[in-house]
Amino acid sequence: MFWDASALIPLFLEESSSQTMREIARRDDVFVVWWETILECRSAFSRSQREGNLTERAMDLALKSIKSLSQAWSEVLPSERVRTIAGRLLMTHPLKTADALQLAAAIVWADSNEETSSFVCLDARLGTAARKEGFALLPETLETQGEYSGSPEPPFR
Repeated sequence: MFWDASALIPLFLEESSSQTMREIARRDDVFVVWWETILECRSAFSRSQREGNLTERAMDLALKSIKSLSQAWSEVLPSERVRTIAGRLLMTHPLKTADALQLAAAIVWADSNEETSSFVCLDARLGTAARKEGFALLPETLETQGEYSGSPEPPFR
């Protein structure tokens, strides 16, 4: 499964989607992420702490936990192919640059993966674009009437 940062954050910070994301995580042998994902997660942790929603102790635990997971996950690295695909995605879908790079990385990964490719995401626009690019979306409960209904903007962007 390819994990967007929006789906990883609830594994480390308690949110309404945390239980669902933990259940999906238990089914995944190897997390696949974009090279920048750890920075997006750290940004989310920092913002949560600045807003008074995360204690220093909880911040330390979140940082240790993401570091531990990052040692086991597989990263799609920056490349000309990722950049070219991201450019196409920006012309095709209403995505921000970071989201286009994230989805481009997932496409590069999926091209080398013979199984059905799943995209784990809680971001509405990115999820919709991923579905249109042929990914199976997780969590499935967020799909309704062909449009992804996750939060319109994750709190860390």
